[in-house]
Amino acid sequence: MSSQYSEITVTEFADLFDEHVFLIDVRETDEYVDGHVPGAIHIPLNEVPNRVEEFRNPRGGVTYVICKVGGRSASACDYLAQKSLVVINIAGGTMGWIMQGHDVIEGSQPK
Repeated sequence: MSSQYSEITVTEFADLFDEHVFLIDVRETDEYVDGHVPGAIHIPLNEVPNRVEEFRNPRGGVTYVICKVGGRSASACDYLAQKSLVVINIAGGTMGWIMQGHDVIEGSQPK
């Protein structure tokens, strides 16, 4: 079964980013705590198979997935797309977000 998911750049994501974007960060806990995109929900990559339903956007529509630079989030998107979820990978990840000068939140809470 082949999966299909979309991918956007950090710049494209920043252009559409607001408090209504449903974003999940699949990095490890220490990475997330050190700094994440405001509002990003934390679900480590190794927990994705057991937490698929949490990736469903509660408002309907797309779920954005981010990691450090885009590799782990691409793996998560591939898996989730096979489960028929509508997901978009953010290429460039949190590092790209930071390098472009966007704010991050420290700690274990999304905001």
